Amino acid sequence: MTPRERVLTTLNHEEPDRVPLVIGVSNATGVKMKPYQEIKKILKVQAPDRYLYDWPELGTAEIDEETLCRLHGDVRGVLDLEPERVRLQHVEREPHSECIDSWGSGQVEIEPGHWYPGVHPLKQASNKDDLELYPGWPDMNDPTRIAHVREQATRLTEENRYAILATPWLLFPFERAHAMQGMETYLLNMAMDPEFARAMLVKIAGYCKELMGRFLEELGENVDMIKIGDDLGTQKSLMISPKMYREILKPVHADFIQFIRERTKAKIFFHSCGDVEPLIEDFIEIGVDILNPVQTSSGKMSDLPALKKSYGDKIVFCGGIDSHRILPFGTVKEVREEVRRVIEILGPGGGCMISSVHTVMNDVPPENVIAMAEAVEEFGHYPI
Repeated sequence: MTPRERVLTTLNHEEPDRVPLVIGVSNATGVKMKPYQEIKKILKVQAPDRYLYDWPELGTAEIDEETLCRLHGDVRGVLDLEPERVRLQHVEREPHSECIDSWGSGQVEIEPGHWYPGVHPLKQASNKDDLELYPGWPDMNDPTRIAHVREQATRLTEENRYAILATPWLLFPFERAHAMQGMETYLLNMAMDPEFARAMLVKIAGYCKELMGRFLEELGENVDMIKIGDDLGTQKSLMISPKMYREILKPVHADFIQFIRERTKAKIFFHSCGDVEPLIEDFIEIGVDILNPVQTSSGKMSDLPALKKSYGDKIVFCGGIDSHRILPFGTVKEVREEVRRVIEILGPGGGCMISSVHTVMNDVPPENVIAMAEAVEEFGHYPI
């Protein structure tokens, strides 16, 4: 099979020739610059260093085509960009100064080369008027966000080799609310003033839909999966209760997914870190097709046999290779064994794509990334 045929077969819950590998096509499935540079050295690949979304402070590398091929990646990404004026401001600003995005929120450099969310423009907001009066809402009609999308997606479709995962640069409403208010402030508002918390989500979702609509217009039919997401889990449970999710956030998620489905046949790829097992049925109900990253180090998400038994015929699992312990601290042998274990549990019957649990961070040895990719090629062929 071609990589695209392999992925599409998997998305249909059928068995392809081997389990697909998703690597380097979004920040959730990406590789930080340091391990990427080291991987290129080992593979003897000569390619420039570029950042995903043209965003150095994000720290995630834009993986070159030769490296993606050498790692057996089955998916290619189509991304948008922050507006050109914002990117230019980043280039021209004082070194080490705050990195502000098109929403007015941003990151601060906590140590050289490491950035952390620290600019929250709506931290003091407490009512709907504060939201309406905020002057920093983004311009989603700026053409420089998506000027490249049509050409890139069309080219990949004409090549007809790799599956296309489209990932607009937007934090989904829950995470964007954290960025605008700070996580502690927004979570407190959800508990103490749910109507205001809901109003903020709806306001943010409106801008997300505006960008998504234009992004989907440029893609046309040249897309197989649309990535969205909101981190909802922790190592042991959820960030908010299932009841709070269902009352406040789930309707916003459902509306956004419906908006996407009305405009494309692409599958919905939903990213949410942590132990989100209590919400998987909710995700399925609102139209999620693919769940990423299957954080096997957290709570009930570690019980892969139970996940496969309960949900394996209803949702595709993408991820599963532990970035908490195995990838950064395991040996090459342990990485290979973990890939084999995950494939043997989640792979039968299709519905499984392998990826690291979120971005490959700077503490991951490059040999372990290569071992992960090679183990998929070795152990992922059907029949499992």
